[in-house]
Amino acid sequence: MPILDANSLDFFSHSADQTRRMGIRLGSLLGKGDIICLSGDLGAGKTTLVQGIARGWGSLDAVSSPTFILVNVYRRPDGTTLSHLDAYRLQSALEAEDLDLEPLMENGPVVIEWPERIAEVLPNERLWVSMRWLADEQRGLLFKGTGKKYLDMIHKMKKFGYGGV
Repeated sequence: MPILDANSLDFFSHSADQTRRMGIRLGSLLGKGDIICLSGDLGAGKTTLVQGIARGWGSLDAVSSPTFILVNVYRRPDGTTLSHLDAYRLQSALEAEDLDLEPLMENGPVVIEWPERIAEVLPNERLWVSMRWLADEQRGLLFKGTGKKYLDMIHKMKKFGYGGV
């Protein structure tokens, strides 16, 4: 069990809808260049969380797992994009460099599933979400921020979820 501090938020979801709502809250805070890393086994709820993130960010596009195409792009009316990358099939961080994250980050936030496979090429400052399956409808989400922007994001999420901290 992790020791929690001001730089983290531990959240227990009791349904897919609740996971999406947490994603909506997170998505509403995202801007260009933000990196959100989603770590967890198959079935942990990563794509469900991304559905909420995309909605909260302002995209009306349907969200699906990019496992076989590596990157899905969701658009907002203002022309910015949210990139949803799945690193599961990448064999090395070198392959991730070929994806060229910089242009993706310049046009909007980037959400990465299976980020541990490409951690060497990711910026040090990021929001890392460790997700775990607890029961049929229950998931555990641990949000940890690195860098001031992401620590502020966690603080705002705590206010959303708990009315102040």
